[in-house]
Amino acid sequence: MCISTLHLCWGAQAGLYFHYGIAKRPLGYEVFGVFPHHTECDNFTLFRGFDDIFYIPHSRHTEIAREDVEAIPELTIMASSKEGGIYAIKTENGRQIYMMGHAEYDRDTLKHEYERDVKAGKPIDLPKHCFPDDDPARQPVNNWRSSGHMIYANWVNCILYQTTPYDITAIGR
Repeated sequence: MCISTLHLCWGAQAGLYFHYGIAKRPLGYEVFGVFPHHTECDNFTLFRGFDDIFYIPHSRHTEIAREDVEAIPELTIMASSKEGGIYAIKTENGRQIYMMGHAEYDRDTLKHEYERDVKAGKPIDLPKHCFPDDDPARQPVNNWRSSGHMIYANWVNCILYQTTPYDITAIGR
């Protein structure tokens, strides 16, 4: 038995479909860049210590629609972005967490994705809010590192470690 499962990007979309029947929706464009986010669920420990606005990279061609999530009473949107859409969703008890973005990305991950697609001749826009002055020759700005570290530290410490019962047979009771 598991205390909490963290679903990321496509895994989050697949998990929401598997558990709740929420289908991902094609966008017709790529959500590609580093976007400002805000929390919508201030009392959940995953975002303990966060600033009012924090940044997270996204790279995807599909989305989970807000109205589909809001139609499921057990789900709560924890964080979102005007440009990036929903970022984080949790179940009522917080045991399932779905994150649509990539807090784990390194500084150059979006740059490498961009260069890969340019080299392959695929149509690709420059990742938004990634390069200083939108110049892909310059080093990307990493303004999400602290948020990424805090998300995973909060998940491991506050959600997994502090809520796991000493008697593991009590998990889920």
